[in-house]
Amino acid sequence: MVKKILLGLAALLLVIQFIRPAKNVSQGLSTNDISVVYPDMPQEIHVLLQKKCYDCHSNNTTYPWYSNLQPVAWWLDSHIEEGKEHLNFSEFATYEKKKADHKLEELVEEVSEGEMPLKSYTLIHREAVVTPEELTLIRTWVSSMGIKIEKEEGE
Repeated sequence: MVKKILLGLAALLLVIQFIRPAKNVSQGLSTNDISVVYPDMPQEIHVLLQKKCYDCHSNNTTYPWYSNLQPVAWWLDSHIEEGKEHLNFSEFATYEKKKADHKLEELVEEVSEGEMPLKSYTLIHREAVVTPEELTLIRTWVSSMGIKIEKEEGE
């Protein structure tokens, strides 16, 4: 009986390998990318956002090898879709000014509070951890556009 259950589970795992979500990959930068909205954005800020945020918050994800395994790919797809619902740097030009400003304010807040990037992501992608220096760069850039950022306790 146990052998039949294990064989059934193995067969199920094999079958689900053929049910794959669409990849979140586009060619080049979108015409609605945040760098188009803010052409004076320092290159280091744009590169930082691309390295730390774009996998889940843009239309162009760099997929690791394990994204080809089911059900892992479904889980990743779910995270990417949810991330893009909250903030999509590839579609930033579609946001109204007030919403765009609020998204940047939230960006600083989420990173400052350690909510972003997700711990489940940085466990494997250590390079995505935002250093205090990088956070200062982001905070300074966002503030330079006249967006009010609340000070953290102790600042």
